[in-house]
Amino acid sequence: MRLPQGRPGAADEPDKGPAPLRVRDQKEFRDALKELRGTRSYQAVATASKGGLSTTTIHNVLTKDALPSRDFVAKYLPACGLGEADQTEWLRCWDALSSRPAPPAGPGRRWGALPGGARGRLRAGLAVGTVLVLTAALVAWQAHESHQDRLREQHCGTSSPHLVTGPGGECTGVTDGHDGAAVFGDDLKPVMKAIAAENTTVTDGGDYVTFAFLTPLSSTDANSLTVGQYVAELEGAYTAVEEENKKDSRPRIRLLVASMGSSERAWRTAVDQLTSVKDGEHLVAVAGLGLSQQETVDATRELAKADLPMIGDLITADGFDATGAVDGKGPINGLARVALSNTDQLTAISKELGSGRRTAALVSTQVTPNGTRDLYTESLRKGFRSIAGLKKHLDPNSDFSFDPRGGPGAILPTISQNFCNTGKTIDTVYYAARVKYLPGFLDALAQRSCHAQPLTVITGSDAASLDPTVDALHTADAPVTVLYASFPGPAQLSGPANPDRGLYEAFVKDFTAPHHDQQFPARHLTSSYWAIVAHDAVLTASTALHNAAAHGAGPTALPNRYAVRNELYALRNDAVAGASGHFGIDADGDRTRTDTVTTVHRLGRPLPASTGRTG
Repeated sequence: MRLPQGRPGAADEPDKGPAPLRVRDQKEFRDALKELRGTRSYQAVATASKGGLSTTTIHNVLTKDALPSRDFVAKYLPACGLGEADQTEWLRCWDALSSRPAPPAGPGRRWGALPGGARGRLRAGLAVGTVLVLTAALVAWQAHESHQDRLREQHCGTSSPHLVTGPGGECTGVTDGHDGAAVFGDDLKPVMKAIAAENTTVTDGGDYVTFAFLTPLSSTDANSLTVGQYVAELEGAYTAVEEENKKDSRPRIRLLVASMGSSERAWRTAVDQLTSVKDGEHLVAVAGLGLSQQETVDATRELAKADLPMIGDLITADGFDATGAVDGKGPINGLARVALSNTDQLTAISKELGSGRRTAALVSTQVTPNGTRDLYTESLRKGFRSIAGLKKHLDPNSDFSFDPRGGPGAILPTISQNFCNTGKTIDTVYYAARVKYLPGFLDALAQRSCHAQPLTVITGSDAASLDPTVDALHTADAPVTVLYASFPGPAQLSGPANPDRGLYEAFVKDFTAPHHDQQFPARHLTSSYWAIVAHDAVLTASTALHNAAAHGAGPTALPNRYAVRNELYALRNDAVAGASGHFGIDADGDRTRTDTVTTVHRLGRPLPASTGRTG
């Protein structure tokens, strides 16, 4: 993560410092570093170092009679406002000084005072000594380069301490885009290039604050619960930032990208990086946050301890809001979300089913492939058992659960066959599990011995990423229908029945427009709703930010995270004009007006006419 030149909102230019070419020894180098600091306090430099240096370290190094370490110098120089070219010159100076032999301890004898033979022997000794010194310098340089190579291997091929190479070479941590467009994978190159360019424009202009977008930006291991939608998610988040920065409002927004890694296993790495730089980078909001699983709960609780406002884009589990009811461990202060809760979704489906009798089986998981709690599936399971229009259909003897760590491919066919052996005609399945296993489950349903019996599978918004062309949904002798509820689809959002279609159409125009010479595929808007909710999460944070600026101490004051958090919970009366429509945030941090956008979608065979129409 590259520090911008100067701090947020600073109008003064960095102090002019001494020239590195005039530095002759370790003492002059150390004195020059002091001069570079200028009038900045130790605390100011420590803050500008993004947590890389403490005030104690700076004081000790600058007062110690020794050449500072290269690592200290590399962190100290940008914290004093030096650009990359100047930093390179000073590091070359350090390299030259570090390879020099130390001066003799005392004056010794004068060269001219030695006898002739002694002078000859001394010349020969000095020649040998010079060779040894040069050899030692070469060895030291090679060792230094080897050390730097090892550091780059540990930091995703970069020099940034905020990026960490994890198992399998996966990169996690935080960047502002300047550490390379492919640090989190080639599929993110266009959006990462756009983020880097936008951040440069923002920081060059001053008067800005920082947002972070936190999410698992890869699905490299078999346990991942994402299926690639994170690319569209980050593109949607960036689109909101870019469009907000074009408006005649202040302050502008710099965006950090924080990846928790596949399956969110590196959530602590990303969160620790964010909390360590929250003051130095003037971080005032975190959006995204990941899926409804235990790792996300843990991450939000840590961010809450740092008093950072949070806006979730994908979390749907009931109680996963400011109340903290999702795990019963107390409030999660500062948390809001723009997604539709599982109760919103299942209630909408229950109204679509009609009044006819059904016999429903329940299939559920309660843990992620990591072995941690899956709050999304727990919440669905509870909803199927508690929402009046759904629980009345449940067959108490057809309740099946599985642990994904045991291999879904083995147990799902067994569960499917059990629907034929219950003594009752199972015509509905409540599926409280992840879409990751849904294609395999549908295949198993199509192959059960009673496959000719029509079956309706009801599930949550995770199914929005299910490929509607999978064979199991179009098998002539195995009629299967899938129902799930989510946001309206693109055709519905842009259709005449949507009173807020202008907001959606403006978002589509912004999303597909060039972004600093980068282009985002339009198909990302039709294959996933993640771009929409990510955009609306960032827009919610932006609305709170600009309200805080308007209500702040003065026309040039930068809102802090506390002011943004205050405004977040005051976003009532449709204050946010999102791509998904107008909405607000209630006292618990939940989205308002969910009933106007919650839409039931059908995949596969049509439902009987008596069940009503679906999207």
